[in-house]
Amino acid sequence: MTSAPKFSLAESHAADDLLAADMASVERKIHETIRSREPRLIEIALHLIGAGGKRIRPLVAMSAFRACGGEDPRDMIDLGAALELIHSATLLHDDIIDAGEVRRGRASAYLQFGAADTLVTGDFLFSKAFEICGRFEETIVRWASDACIALTEGEIMQARLRRNAAVSVADYHEIIRRKTASLFQAGARIAARVAGAERGLVEELGRCGSSIGMAFQVIDDLLDVIGDPAQTGKPVGIDLRDGNPSLPIVLALPRSPSLARVWQQLDADEDDIQEGLGEIGQSGVLERVRHEAITYTRNAAASLASLPDTPYRDFLEALIRDLRARVF
Repeated sequence: MTSAPKFSLAESHAADDLLAADMASVERKIHETIRSREPRLIEIALHLIGAGGKRIRPLVAMSAFRACGGEDPRDMIDLGAALELIHSATLLHDDIIDAGEVRRGRASAYLQFGAADTLVTGDFLFSKAFEICGRFEETIVRWASDACIALTEGEIMQARLRRNAAVSVADYHEIIRRKTASLFQAGARIAARVAGAERGLVEELGRCGSSIGMAFQVIDDLLDVIGDPAQTGKPVGIDLRDGNPSLPIVLALPRSPSLARVWQQLDADEDDIQEGLGEIGQSGVLERVRHEAITYTRNAAASLASLPDTPYRDFLEALIRDLRARVF
């Protein structure tokens, strides 16, 4: 599965004014945290972090914190920065694993700086994230570490099932639950706990975060087939090229032997990729992918029912609506 494409909610809603100061503080904290005695580490980290990105994980977490009644944002600013550093570390490592050449519309760190230094920079960002997390209570540290363990397990599971025609829809769901949804879930749970929410609400917000993460990845998979590269910042067909078991591929494989041939081919050329994308489109599975994404966004919205009616809840609901709108 490819990394998630550009997401403009934070720029498209007036409600963002509610969180503008908080998110600016998160951004400052990220840049403060990646200081190092070794300029090479800063250079590589900034190559990725400075290229932009949605900051959707800290945005979801910060809006959950505020929606749960959180008032003093200082701890959540630090933890939001940690979430983004963990995510950034996984992107650096993913590009090494996939030999990815483009990230956020520019040459990937792997291509620009080489595998060895990019790998170490990913480790550096993970370490910096846990330098932040380590000053908090045991429960928060455990939730963050559990998410990171799930991320690594999801990566290995995906690698095990890469180009494997026996991959199932259940396998796919387990991969993205670990690899994508786990960090969203941890961020939302942590945010609710830091805000002082009662246990039931903490878990409900965790379910909301997980559903947002699942929807995010399913939509990403769909856009890898039908997306506009000018909007996503990357070409379509990356999952076919890399042999990754995205949802459209997994659903279409039993219906198309020619798709299976392209997906399992190590040296597929552009004509092969376009043929494979055409096969996915003709298989009729894309509507099911779209329906699944919508279902996850509905689940996320339902998890907000017990929150008080505030502008921050409205913001979370708007975020989920915008996420859903990307599949139309």
